[in-house]
Amino acid sequence: MAQVGRSWAGAVELTVTVGAQTVRALAYPDLVGTPVPGDRVLLNVSALDRGLGTGGYALVVAVPDRLPEDPPERGHLVKARYTPLQAMVLGADEQDSPDHDVLRDADDLFGTPVVVADLHSALPAVLAGIYEARPTTRVVYVMTDGGALPLAFSRNVATLRDAGWLSGTVTVGQAYGGDREAVTVHTGLLTAVQVLAAEVVVITQGPGNLGTGTRWGFSGVQSGEAVNTVGTLGGRAVASLRISEADPRPRHRGISHHSLTAYGRVALQPADVVVPDLPGDFGDAVRDAAEPLKARHRVVRVGVDGLYEAMEAAPVKLSTMGRGLDEDRAYFEAAAAAGRHAAGLVDIPPPGVGTQYS
Repeated sequence: MAQVGRSWAGAVELTVTVGAQTVRALAYPDLVGTPVPGDRVLLNVSALDRGLGTGGYALVVAVPDRLPEDPPERGHLVKARYTPLQAMVLGADEQDSPDHDVLRDADDLFGTPVVVADLHSALPAVLAGIYEARPTTRVVYVMTDGGALPLAFSRNVATLRDAGWLSGTVTVGQAYGGDREAVTVHTGLLTAVQVLAAEVVVITQGPGNLGTGTRWGFSGVQSGEAVNTVGTLGGRAVASLRISEADPRPRHRGISHHSLTAYGRVALQPADVVVPDLPGDFGDAVRDAAEPLKARHRVVRVGVDGLYEAMEAAPVKLSTMGRGLDEDRAYFEAAAAAGRHAAGLVDIPPPGVGTQYS
C-alpha cells in the first residue's frame, strides 16, 4: 500500500500499488481494521475492472499481516449475511435493544411525510428543498439495500450529518452502518419516527443503482414497495420523480420509466406524486407523462422558484450519473420540489385518497 488518503465516518481511502499499477482503494475499518502505509492488503477489484462509476474502487477485503481486534458484541442481526464480510449489528427492533419496548407494538407513522426517491443522488436535493421551505425540520434518512450495503460508502451522508442536514440515519435489510439498524423497511421507518423523532423521513437506496435496461430489472422497484410500506403504516408518502432532460438514454428522459413503473405499477398505496413546475415544452411533456399516475395517486404540481439557489448552497456537490446541478437541473429540481412539498405537510393531516391537485 502506498498511502492513506482522506477518510470519513466508517471509511478510509487508500492508494494501493498492484504490480505496476496504482489504484484507488476503500477500506471499512470496522470490518478490516485501519490500514497503514506499508501494509499488504487483499483487494476485490471486480467493480474497478468493469469501470463501474459508483463502484470505482478496489475494496479492501483484509489486511492479512495485521488482523483487526474482535469487534465488541453488538447484537444478533447479521447484515450482508453469509458473505465473508458479514457484519453483526444491534438492531433497534431486536430484543436486547433499548428501543425494543418502543418498537415491539409500534404500528403507526402518525401521518409523517416520507419522501421516496429512486436514486441516492436525490438525497441532498430533497434535503435542500425541505430546508428551503422549513429550516428547522428534523429529517432522518432511511437507506435500503438496493445499492451499496455499507452506509459508510456514502461520503454525502457523512457530510450531511456533519452539516446538521440529517438528524439520524437508519439502515434496513442487508444495508448496515446507520445510527440505528432495522430488519425491514417497516421497522426502519417506525424507528425513524418513533425512536429518532423524525418530522420528515427520506428513503432511498444507497449509492450504486442497479439496472438492466428491462422493464422490471432495476433496484429502484423498491421505490414502489416503499410507498406501500408508508401507506400501510399510516404515513404520508411523497413520491419524488426521476426526471432528466440530459440523460442520453431515452428510457430515462422526461419521467424515467423507473418512476412510471415503480409508482404506476408497483405502488398500490396512494402517494403525493410531486411534479415540478418546469418551464417550456419539457415541462409540458413532464406534466403530460404524469397524467396516468392520477389513477392511483394525488398528483401535485410544485413550483421550483428558489430551489436552484437552495441546492447551490447545499453542503455537498450535487451529482447524478456524472452530471452536476447545471448539467441536469431538472433531475435535481424534481427531487428538491418533493422535499419542499414534504416540508409543507408537517403537522397537516393527510387528505382523502381520492383528492386530486393541479
